[in-house]
Amino acid sequence: MPKRNPPETSSLRKNAPESAPSRGPGGLSLLLFWPFHLFNLFTRPFATPVKFLLRLAGYPVVAGIYGLAFLAIAYGLRAQKYDLAKIHEMPERSIVHDRLGEEIGRIHGEKRSLVPLHQVAPDFRKAILAREDERFYQHGAVDLIGIARAVLKNLGGKKEGASTLTQQLVSDIFQLKRGENRGDTARQLDRKMLEIAIAFRLEASLEKDAILEAYINQINWGRQIKGVGEASRIYFEKHPSELTLSQAALLAGIVRGPDSFNPFRSMDAATRERGTTLDRMVTAGVITRAEADAAKAEPIEVRPEWRRENQESYAMDAIRRDLEVILEKENIELGGLNITTTIDLRIQRKGEEALDKKLREVERLSGYSHPTRTAWREAATEKRKEPAYIQGAAVVVENRTGAVLAIIGGRDANESRFNRATQARRQIGSLFKPFVYLAAFDKGLRPDTSISDGPIQSGEIKGGGTWRPDNSDGKFGGMQPVSYGLIRSRNTMSVRVGNYAGIPAVKEVARMAGFTTPMPENPSSFLGSWEASPWEIATAYTIFPNDGIRYRPYLISEIKDRDGNVLYPANQISYPAAKAGSAWSVSRILNEVATHGTAASVTRLGFDKPCGGKTGTTNDFKDAWFAGYTSTLTCAVWVGFDTPQKTIHGGYGSALSLPVWVDIMKTADRLGYKAGKLNSKSNLVEMELCRHSGKRATNGCQIAGSAYQDRVPADIALPANDLCPLHPARAQAVDESSLTAVEPVPLRAQPVEEDADIPLKAIPVE
Repeated sequence: MPKRNPPETSSLRKNAPESAPSRGPGGLSLLLFWPFHLFNLFTRPFATPVKFLLRLAGYPVVAGIYGLAFLAIAYGLRAQKYDLAKIHEMPERSIVHDRLGEEIGRIHGEKRSLVPLHQVAPDFRKAILAREDERFYQHGAVDLIGIARAVLKNLGGKKEGASTLTQQLVSDIFQLKRGENRGDTARQLDRKMLEIAIAFRLEASLEKDAILEAYINQINWGRQIKGVGEASRIYFEKHPSELTLSQAALLAGIVRGPDSFNPFRSMDAATRERGTTLDRMVTAGVITRAEADAAKAEPIEVRPEWRRENQESYAMDAIRRDLEVILEKENIELGGLNITTTIDLRIQRKGEEALDKKLREVERLSGYSHPTRTAWREAATEKRKEPAYIQGAAVVVENRTGAVLAIIGGRDANESRFNRATQARRQIGSLFKPFVYLAAFDKGLRPDTSISDGPIQSGEIKGGGTWRPDNSDGKFGGMQPVSYGLIRSRNTMSVRVGNYAGIPAVKEVARMAGFTTPMPENPSSFLGSWEASPWEIATAYTIFPNDGIRYRPYLISEIKDRDGNVLYPANQISYPAAKAGSAWSVSRILNEVATHGTAASVTRLGFDKPCGGKTGTTNDFKDAWFAGYTSTLTCAVWVGFDTPQKTIHGGYGSALSLPVWVDIMKTADRLGYKAGKLNSKSNLVEMELCRHSGKRATNGCQIAGSAYQDRVPADIALPANDLCPLHPARAQAVDESSLTAVEPVPLRAQPVEEDADIPLKAIPVE
């Protein structure tokens, strides 16, 4: 057979483009490599040599573009996972103010205070851009010119980065460098591509000024300082709007190496970076050479070294604890809150000063054998242990609101963090006696009822067994008015008053007054043989000038977020803790304590305003107390050692704590917390009573000479049929209309020179 030639290719197939789709694998090739097919189609009309050269040079370009497009899509999708709202959620410090607006301290969040861009000195804006991103307002997320310049300089041996300010912000906000190790090129490239992708998103969603504002509030300035607001405050003690050109350039220079170039670490390095920044500003044309030279010549004055460390504060310690209860976790972490407290820094500082002044006087006494604060401070830092010198505490409360004006938890919070005002629980001694009398008055006892000051007999006190407490002076007396027992702090009389009221009634009074630890059900508790904190004592004593009303003590007045929205308004909470008449009756007696009793030195020490209070001294002078009040404020003061031991011989509450109380109250009165008359709002009812039984008097009482007329608060007035059982006289009540009105027997007592209220040890419950 003759050989057949192959069939001719049709003209249609001969003229088909090189990139024409084919069936099977060819279709997938077109889909995956369409840029190359498109490039082939573009170069096909050229002559073969030209086409070859074009494709030789073009394929890598197409491959690069193709790769970039793929990366853009891949990293663009990854970038979508990052919430740009975090740019506006920078944790910053919450600022705590006292009641007059003075800053107490900063808390929570990061060491940052957000500052709007328009509140930053123009020189700083120029300096940071000249140093970090001179073309910031001319480029987008990536600065191609900056990249080219950096490449050339790196090739020349000078290391320089090309990240834009936007890229730096993205890297900081989302912590993209976390876990990245030096030399890990693949990870660094991955991070850089993601950084660029997020930067493009950010540039598309925010104005340039907004990005710059976020940047200057985010970046690190060393010592854990974030943002220009905090950097300006900590380094120069001024607001960013007040920065000079020299200071602005120095701060901008720190950014490149915040832990190496800050002026607290190296003044030479900070000065050098300031000069570099000023030179760049001249090159950028934003300042003149003359301005730069003048700024370089300006001395650098930074915060003094003694003010660089955080100053601890007992008030801030208590505030922090309250905020942990009030605030949500998110508020604590983000910070940025404006917190107004009840603290009055003027009284707080006076209390700290008065306490340390008094205790320094004690340490200088001849024969004082304990470690002193002076000796502790003079010891080498590495040899210092927890302070063992004599300490003290005080709490000041506003009676009619419960607002706490001062919390002094020791002599110096920088030397000892232990807050004795709120955390220390010490034996309270005779400070508790007023609450025993309060319970008895609730049950009908009156201040002028007679009661024995004689020795306690075995079995006389319910639950006391053979317990026989003595008076602190070792002496006993006869029948005395009940008020005398509190004015002179007589143990035997106070125990009998408590026995009259009963342990359950006294325990309930203590609970209602705010003592958080339940009173032990033991007769020795009447003498304060149990423990409480100065905070509890101060807040409990407010019921006496308040007619029995107790206001919940509080420290936080108001909390606002960074936009001024009120997150927490404090609500004053009050409740009747005791009968008004009983509280007023105790208050009258405590006023006598401050004029004729164990606290009579109040006037001698310089406080001549109406007040009431009670001293307290525990066994062997281990704890010295004074709790007292005016019509406006109540203050409790404690002095002693953290490990209970004798303070000094004669270390009574009147000697150690009362002088501190007087200094605080004199200052408070001068500052406007005026001490007025201690009046009661209770209605008073005239009635005839028997001095011996405390009941309504009968004809028999009048014949016996024990009847007297008294004005009794209506809420504790005895009913008409509650007659004296000691002088029945046919159980006929005295015809009060026929009697001549007489004044109540005054609550008089002879002045005493020393405290007289040392309780006995606790006894077991029978």
